[in-house]
Amino acid sequence: MAGSMELNRIGFRVLFLIAMALPGFAAEYAVVVSRRTMDDAGWKGVADALVAKHRASVVIYDGEVAEVLPELKRQFPRYVCFVAQPGEAGRRFVEQVHQATRRLDDDPYTDCFWGILTGYDAANALRIARCDSPLTIHKAVGGTEIALQCCDEGVWYSESRQGCMVRKEKGREPQATNCSPDTTKELVTSLTEYKADLFVTSGHATERDWQIGYSYRNGQFRCEKGELFGLDMKGARYPVRSPNPKVYLAVGNCLMGHIDGPDAMALAFLNSGGVNQMIGYTVATWYGYAGWGCLAYFLEQPGRYSLTEAFFANHAALIHLLQLPDLSSEDKQGLLYDRDTVAFYGDPAWEARMAGHDTAWEQKLTEHKGEYTLEIRPKRGVESFNAVNGNGARRGGRPIVQFLRHRVRNIELVEGMEFAPVVTDNFVLIPNIPGRELRGACRVRFRADRI
Repeated sequence: MAGSMELNRIGFRVLFLIAMALPGFAAEYAVVVSRRTMDDAGWKGVADALVAKHRASVVIYDGEVAEVLPELKRQFPRYVCFVAQPGEAGRRFVEQVHQATRRLDDDPYTDCFWGILTGYDAANALRIARCDSPLTIHKAVGGTEIALQCCDEGVWYSESRQGCMVRKEKGREPQATNCSPDTTKELVTSLTEYKADLFVTSGHATERDWQIGYSYRNGQFRCEKGELFGLDMKGARYPVRSPNPKVYLAVGNCLMGHIDGPDAMALAFLNSGGVNQMIGYTVATWYGYAGWGCLAYFLEQPGRYSLTEAFFANHAALIHLLQLPDLSSEDKQGLLYDRDTVAFYGDPAWEARMAGHDTAWEQKLTEHKGEYTLEIRPKRGVESFNAVNGNGARRGGRPIVQFLRHRVRNIELVEGMEFAPVVTDNFVLIPNIPGRELRGACRVRFRADRI
């Protein structure tokens, strides 16, 4: 058996070396995986699927994730996917991934788009790894208030006012209406029959349940052996078997992203919930910046960012605030608490994006002979850069983030210094700090060499 496993490893490496020799091969995607996981035939198949889909390199470690840093620095990939069995993907693992992916170069920001690809079992993870059709989100469902004006259609159920919901039908404005005081069945149906593309939750939760009502008594979502189900206040059980690909943003829940064993809620959402990408806290929520802010980029600027990009942009915003000299001690403590505690599960190169709708400003990046120009044009006057929706914690004040199509170096700022832009090798950030918000059009120009 040991000889067979060794042969498998050699064969895998040979295939990768052959791929690298092919014309036009570029290892912009790296798969990071433990040797223990590569020695498991089922989980090795997950890594193989990612290599085949993305023409990826493979980096194997024996002990801690930090072991891969020298090789990742050498490759400097645009995407890194950490394939992990559930027993590996706990809170400490998420923290280590955050820290490692900020250390590929000398700036304080995350240096690649990353995701942790796991699942209830190898078959679940393989389904996610093999999915290559992008997702355009038309139907959004929230167990908390979301900005339905930015969606094609959807519904949200209030977590603070019992019997209150808001629905938007396609082509119409959102309308408030009444609903059952116990919304368990309705929320299950939104996944199984309505077939939501996006699911957003907040409120009380643990690794074993989501308590639907925040300030009133309601039903629950629970899980068992990788199967998600709703449990209403009368004890009726509603199974969640929702195979359509979707994304799940547990923006305000405690512990929903923490995989502490086979019966973790995150695994059930990835399995019977049909979730391909998910964000969630691995700790009890407090400050909220790293979770709620993802809505500002993903849902409230519809079509501008993929979920991967939105997660990255919000994290860049968090890191930027931590660099400010006048940051209050409370804000610094809160941002540090959030910095390494929100997990991103799924293939980071898989694209899930909101269907396009009107945005509050235009942003356009052009490049000519090594000179880059980012122009921002507000479309709603002085309100353009305000928060779209106030539900949640630490809303508003998110900077403008523009990703570059390729990495750059030797950056020289030419115009727009008054906006205090941050230009890194792969993105531009223009601050929009509360109390010092952007008020009008702005333009940033810089020169740089392609890497």
